[in-house]
Amino acid sequence: MSSLSDKMEEEELERPNSASEKRYFPESLDSSDGDEEGILACEDLELNPFDGLPYSSRYYKLLKEREDLPIWKEKYSFMENLLQNQIVIVSGDAKCGKSSQVPQWCAEYCLSIHYQHGGVVCTQVHKPTAVQLALRVADEMDVNIGHEVGYVIPFENCCTSETILRYCTDDMLQREMMSSPFLGSYGVIILDDVHERSMATDVLLGLLKDVLLARPELKLIINSSPHLISKLSSYYGNVPLIEVKKQHPVEVVHLSGAQTEPLESVLRLIFEIHQSCEKGDIVVFLACEQDIEKAYEIVCQEGSNLNPDLGELVVVPLYPEEKCALFKPSDETEKRCQVYQRRVVLTASSGESLIWSNSVKFVIDVGVERRKVYNPRIRANSLVTQPISQSQADMRKQILGSSSSGKLFCLYSEEFARKDMRPLKPAEMQEANLTSMVLFLKRIDIAGLGHCDFMNRPAPESLMQALEDLDYLAALDNDGNLSEFGIIMSEFPLDPQLSKSILASCEFDCVEEMLTIAAMVTAPSCFSNLPHGAEEAALTCWKTFLHPEGDHFTLINIYKAYQDVALNSTSEHCVEKWCHDYFLNCCALRMADVIRAELLEIVKRIELPCAEPAFGSKENALNIKKALLSGHFMQIARDVDGSGNYLMLTHKQVAQLHPLSGYSISKKMPEWVLFHKFSISENNYVRITSEISPELFMQLAPPYYFSNLPPSESKDILHQVMDHLSPLSTTKKEQKMCEKCPETTEQRCTIQ
Repeated sequence: MSSLSDKMEEEELERPNSASEKRYFPESLDSSDGDEEGILACEDLELNPFDGLPYSSRYYKLLKEREDLPIWKEKYSFMENLLQNQIVIVSGDAKCGKSSQVPQWCAEYCLSIHYQHGGVVCTQVHKPTAVQLALRVADEMDVNIGHEVGYVIPFENCCTSETILRYCTDDMLQREMMSSPFLGSYGVIILDDVHERSMATDVLLGLLKDVLLARPELKLIINSSPHLISKLSSYYGNVPLIEVKKQHPVEVVHLSGAQTEPLESVLRLIFEIHQSCEKGDIVVFLACEQDIEKAYEIVCQEGSNLNPDLGELVVVPLYPEEKCALFKPSDETEKRCQVYQRRVVLTASSGESLIWSNSVKFVIDVGVERRKVYNPRIRANSLVTQPISQSQADMRKQILGSSSSGKLFCLYSEEFARKDMRPLKPAEMQEANLTSMVLFLKRIDIAGLGHCDFMNRPAPESLMQALEDLDYLAALDNDGNLSEFGIIMSEFPLDPQLSKSILASCEFDCVEEMLTIAAMVTAPSCFSNLPHGAEEAALTCWKTFLHPEGDHFTLINIYKAYQDVALNSTSEHCVEKWCHDYFLNCCALRMADVIRAELLEIVKRIELPCAEPAFGSKENALNIKKALLSGHFMQIARDVDGSGNYLMLTHKQVAQLHPLSGYSISKKMPEWVLFHKFSISENNYVRITSEISPELFMQLAPPYYFSNLPPSESKDILHQVMDHLSPLSTTKKEQKMCEKCPETTEQRCTIQ
């Protein structure tokens, strides 16, 4: 916490010009006059009630900006409802201020009752949003980030035990319930951006119903766009609703003919807007990451040929969720944006709540998105291009809501919006793999919160597949409850298959190596996006890291090389230069380093055995493959014709190795591979692959999983392998198959 002298020194630097400048501060909620806030003018320094230090003049400057937000007019109504009710719903458009102001008002409420029930937590769907909001709110409250206000996102905790208001991703609050099921540290819980329908938020909505019954003093605030309000009201019953009035109208231009060639239309519009000399930044919503990369390359090339008097187009690619956390504009980009006229932000469907600048005057929306839809029958995601929802289209319009001169270009007709767009964004729970969610709910059931009343029930087939997978991974006992393995697996913030591989690595003496693999596949790709013409040079650099045993081993080589450079470098700049020279993503490698450190901490905390690293020996390579197979035996493919056409063992989909796979680079195609990722799309690629032998598969895959595989040539080959194994081993496998027959498995796979 800042010292008083530091704050006083800051105050001297930021002293108001006029001694008569008014100071605004909220009165305590239990004051007798009932006014929303007191307005006091005095020459003495007023103290911030949250840290006891004098306010800086910047506090008042930001306070004036806060008072101009649309939600500010609803403060009195909100505080009154918060005092009298356990649940309050806040409905407002994007940029109305609900995500920054409501948590501060809740912090004032907790302060007024001396934090007797705890502090405030506000969930966010996106990691960058949680960080940016925490920084903004700490500034507005005139306190230090990481102390009174903080944030918690996966693998990063910027809070202390004294933190009053914390922003966190919804999955982190969900994980906190494993150790504190009733969330006793909090007096107010705010679920923000509920309309995003993320799986973690939907789970929290259901579980908090029981928590609220057990803790009558707990307050729950639900922030949402207006589109979901009727559904939320019926879900939670008759609860108070605070509605924030709509902002300025936006001019909408529908360009129906642009749907045939959306990318060309987008590029044409960008240059037309720029040449019109109208002021303002441009945000472009594209369908997918590939379109972002194409548009980025073309705008950069063509923009350099434009009349310099128009100013340079500064192109900012904002990638989907898995990459947007890594995007931070460089200092050079920030300076350029101040000098030149226009910034062009290229993003995909996940970017609605990530656009913060009030300088945005133009939005271009293609009206379609590429979504991942999980198919439980084949245990794979399909990349499906489909229209966005009407609620998403409206959210994109709201980016311009604070500007009276904004313009939205829709590259689709009004009829398309009315007939082809569904009203609401689909819930992630209805389109995603549920295995991690079911593992969490099974863990929570230990604390008596296993029943979850979902706003939208997941498909029974998806639930059964998740339960079946957990059973294959030995995470469930014969009664369908979590086994000891399952309890330990739930401690890791990873996919259950990766968690199982880490546990297996304890048996095979390769924990250090498995932690590195887990960190590298969890972090974003360590390979940089290549500029046009740099492919050959990049491949030459990457070849130095290739390992003959497969991509998982190559990732270990890259991480070890990065660590060696980081340890021997005198500055961070040297590490960044090394990554740049080898076409590696420095931010992703830093993230992998952080993830690995946390995973190692978990291993030590739960006292799992951890052998000394022995990477490089043949025995160690075999042990790593055993650990990988123990968790990923459901992700096996076989080259059926010797030319790189890999048929999945669990279904009849055919895929090729990704071009960046070490096997693709070295032109050596193994017959059997274990893969980490597979999605059905235009290019059916398996990513991060390592060679395995059918004998090893038969030794480590659960026999009842093998018996449930569909008939295929690959299964016949595995049958022959099993026949050549020792008779004793075969007898044991047959006994296990009898013990865990499909009928028994189906009986006990029930979620409570």
